Amino acid sequence: QVQLVESGGGLVQAGGSLRLSCAASGHTLSTYATGWFRQAPGKEREFVAAISRSGSTDYADSVKGRFTNSRDNAKNTVYLQMNSLKAEDTAVYYCAADPLGSSSRLSSRYMYWGQGTQVTVSS
Repeated sequence: QVQLVESGGGLVQAGGSLRLSCAASGHTLSTYATGWFRQAPGKEREFVAAISRSGSTDYADSVKGRFTNSRDNAKNTVYLQMNSLKAEDTAVYYCAADPLGSSSRLSSRYMYWGQGTQVTVSS
């Protein structure tokens, strides 16, 4: 069983940056694929970014070029660096882990989820 704990959310002005962290315990995260998803009020959860077991990354078009997904194997942690934030990035951000190891944009593929961290971007 993997436990995931997100941190790093907060309130930032449009154009600013935040770095989200997702620390894992109970299993080596580098053997899993991990994903970031977000859910804004009244909207469905949507894919943001993912990194496969091999380290390849995938991004939603809405964040490509602004967000960077990375993994620190020594710290068993994945990060989401978010730059040039926009008001529409406001949401609760969740990290998730998929034991199959290949990244996916489908939330149903992910077995383990963190509790989420709030990101609010003021315009």
